[in-house]
Amino acid sequence: MIEVENSGDVWTVTLNRPDKANSLTEQMLVDLVATLRNARDARAVILTGRGKVFSAGADLEAARAGLATSPLWEELSEAIASLPAFTIAALNGTLAGGAFGMALACDIRIAPPSAKFFYPVMTLGFLPQPSDPGRLAALIGPSRAKLILMGAQKIDAEEALSFGLIDRIVPQENIVSQASELVAATVQAPGEIAVGIKNMCH
Repeated sequence: MIEVENSGDVWTVTLNRPDKANSLTEQMLVDLVATLRNARDARAVILTGRGKVFSAGADLEAARAGLATSPLWEELSEAIASLPAFTIAALNGTLAGGAFGMALACDIRIAPPSAKFFYPVMTLGFLPQPSDPGRLAALIGPSRAKLILMGAQKIDAEEALSFGLIDRIVPQENIVSQASELVAATVQAPGEIAVGIKNMCH
């Protein structure tokens, strides 16, 4: 349910469970963590999904069995955030729940006009992943982070763009090609320059 296309410098990691809105099982999280920890030599990593939803977060049955509070979510976020590569969340559609961690840990987020964004931990009775509130507040400000996390508000792509949650709205059918264009300059540059710029931005 996790597809990996490794062209050498660019790794494309795709969630492939569209019949379940790409909701994540424990095994999918394990596979994602292992994949991204193995991507240390990649110059760019693109995360995307099949279908019209990037991910609905935790698989409902797995969440009820304890996956919602698993440390695997934080391990996944850290595996992405620690990559020296230029990382892009090519959100093919709606982003929800625990899947926020993957997108927030990336350098850039792009999404189609139809995408929705919500993180309903407040209503479900869970705390968010430890690093998510800080990363979210760094992107959109503390008040807007509370609007999403504490107010349980669902926002659309235009509002997400105005908040700074996403960086560009692109047609859904072009999402991966647009991500590939965005990483092209990084892939062509000397590795130490690309990594140096990323470190300076942090």
